[in-house]
Amino acid sequence: MAISEAQLATWSKQGPTPQFTATYDTLSGVLNDPLSPYYLKSFKVFLQGSYKNDTNVYGDSDVDVVIRLDEIFYSDLFFLSDEEKKRYEGQRTPGNYTIDDFGASVIGWLTKKYGTDVQPGNKAVFIKGNGTRRNADVLVCAKLRRYYSFPLYGEPSYVDGICFWPANGGIRIENYPERHSENCTTKHQDTKGWFKHTARVFKNLRNTMIEKSIIRDGLAPSYFIEGMLYNVPDGGYGGSEQLNFKDVLEWLLAADRSTFVCANGQFKLLGNGIVTWPAENCTAFLNAVKKYWDNA
Repeated sequence: MAISEAQLATWSKQGPTPQFTATYDTLSGVLNDPLSPYYLKSFKVFLQGSYKNDTNVYGDSDVDVVIRLDEIFYSDLFFLSDEEKKRYEGQRTPGNYTIDDFGASVIGWLTKKYGTDVQPGNKAVFIKGNGTRRNADVLVCAKLRRYYSFPLYGEPSYVDGICFWPANGGIRIENYPERHSENCTTKHQDTKGWFKHTARVFKNLRNTMIEKSIIRDGLAPSYFIEGMLYNVPDGGYGGSEQLNFKDVLEWLLAADRSTFVCANGQFKLLGNGIVTWPAENCTAFLNAVKKYWDNA
């Protein structure tokens, strides 16, 4: 037995987008308003998550919005040699405006516009939906540069990302949503349109297994499902719906998943860090998928 061709085709469809697009357009307009107290600072507003990546499915609710401070940037020097780090520090000019300043201004502005619908959280600012506006999470962050080289002559090599600090304290959280989106789009093109199609199938199957109490909610976040599928070779996709699903699943089960990287290419996919997926959760999810496939 296997999941039917028709069911897989249904699961591959993108969820509705008009209301979410309207929510983002409205919120983007508020965040980019020239009357805001931070307007003269350099910043960028953009989408992240399933709606940005066209992997949203029926049942997805929140719109994930990023407002990134570009007036300054923070640095990740992990990959630089001691000599390169000294060179970087010798050329660095400290900023006089901080992410805390920016965050306070953004939250104050959102509260002025949306009142008690604004609920600052540990990582993001939640804005409760109202009528035609969907729920939204606004992540206030700053630009991050992860340096890979800082030569004496020539230009340094780096990747731009984002960073922020949780409201309750703790270490800095780094991520690369724009690189994630770019890589997912390239992967989609290289797999002749199968990558995002397959991501939606796996996400809908996850939702179904949660509804049937086969797996717990939170076991397999969408971000990690996309990252997992990013590691499947381009040639592993395609064929009929059933053949595509079977080939992808069998490859994932047989692969050395300890070598998997996130779709942004900057982190290992599996681990116990803030932005990695516990290996046991990935294994539990794949085992549940295999069992569901076998018993469908």
